[in-house]
Amino acid sequence: MKQRERKINKTERTEQEIPSILSKVRLLHGDRVLWVIIPILMVISILVVYSSGVKYDTPTGNSTSANLWKHTIVIIIALVCLLIAYRFNAKTYRRLAPIAYLASLVLTVAVYFIGDSTNGAARWIDFGFFMLQPSELLKLATVIFMARQLAMKQKNITSQRLVPSFNPMKWREPAQKRIWMEGTLPVLLPVALSCIIILPAHTSSALLVFIISFMMMFIARVRWQDLLKILAVVAAAATLFVAVGAGRSTTIRNRIGTFFTDNSMPLGEKPLNQLTDPEHAIIAIHDGGIIGVGAGQSVMRAKITHPESDYMFAFFVEEYGIVMALFLLAIYAWIFVRAINIFKRSEWIFAGLLAVGLASLVTVQALLHILVSVDSFPETGQNLPLVSHGGTSMLCTAVALGIILAISRQIEEGSLIPTDRGEKFDTPTPENL
Repeated sequence: MKQRERKINKTERTEQEIPSILSKVRLLHGDRVLWVIIPILMVISILVVYSSGVKYDTPTGNSTSANLWKHTIVIIIALVCLLIAYRFNAKTYRRLAPIAYLASLVLTVAVYFIGDSTNGAARWIDFGFFMLQPSELLKLATVIFMARQLAMKQKNITSQRLVPSFNPMKWREPAQKRIWMEGTLPVLLPVALSCIIILPAHTSSALLVFIISFMMMFIARVRWQDLLKILAVVAAAATLFVAVGAGRSTTIRNRIGTFFTDNSMPLGEKPLNQLTDPEHAIIAIHDGGIIGVGAGQSVMRAKITHPESDYMFAFFVEEYGIVMALFLLAIYAWIFVRAINIFKRSEWIFAGLLAVGLASLVTVQALLHILVSVDSFPETGQNLPLVSHGGTSMLCTAVALGIILAISRQIEEGSLIPTDRGEKFDTPTPENL
């Protein structure tokens, strides 16, 4: 009898404990909005990549279903990478930042010697089962490394000069040497190296790295005098690069020239066989209207060279309409808004800068892609993050979002502790945003 009572009491205690345990356990911690946004983008990606795959249904090409399966596998791998990145702490990313940056730098250099070329630019390393685009890795690694370098300079960032004198004769002076050693080399050199190495293969990616790095320096409270000098130096270097015909400057000039030439002539006056991809994209957006022509009903997907990557947004508008396009725009904007919220809640400037930098990488790339799709910017080749077809880009975007979620998880857990007192926000500066 007593044994039976003990069993009953044990069962009752177990039944009482289970609800309390389940109430405390959540599968995914961190920013709940991002956990909703990410799967939405992945579902959109599967839908539009499948629809764009109709152009592969040719006797010599891959089938639409084969293209869909390949893309779905990439998305599954990307989701796994996101979850892995989510489980690491910010201290781990700070510790691994130099290694990741140097490894990405070496791979990006190596692609010029052993990589495959497209349109005269070496971009991929073929591993047989996967085509790796090292420049995507370098974009991600540069943001992580810059967050580390800027965080280390927070003790005197408002007084620290980053740009030395423009007069080389003064560089031997002690004050100028200090600027080189404490400002220029640790902060500006990594950005310069990344941009210079990426530039010959993918000019727009170099531009993207510079924009994100500049935004991070602004948020990190770098002196505005130095920011203006950096803009002046970059503008002069870009002008010289194009003027002397270095790298892919001919392609840059042609794309800029085509952009202004195409916009100077009304679209209706051009013969159909002379329309460019940006013009086909404009027609696709026009045909989509408010609600779109319907999934799988696009006409322009067969006219545009790469509807599944370079012009995904225009293709999306054609099939799903302007209303859904605005919803997609809001999603990318909301990723940046959530990162700002994480920045404001973070007591560790490295983690806050990293979250904003990675979110900016996603949002600004999406903005560049959309501007090209609506013919408001010269062609860049930038795809739509987490939506467009592209293995390395998909994986890197997933890792970036995973890191942001990891930081938000640590804030929620109260485990986001700076490794150095100098990297802690004594007085948060949200006005910089």
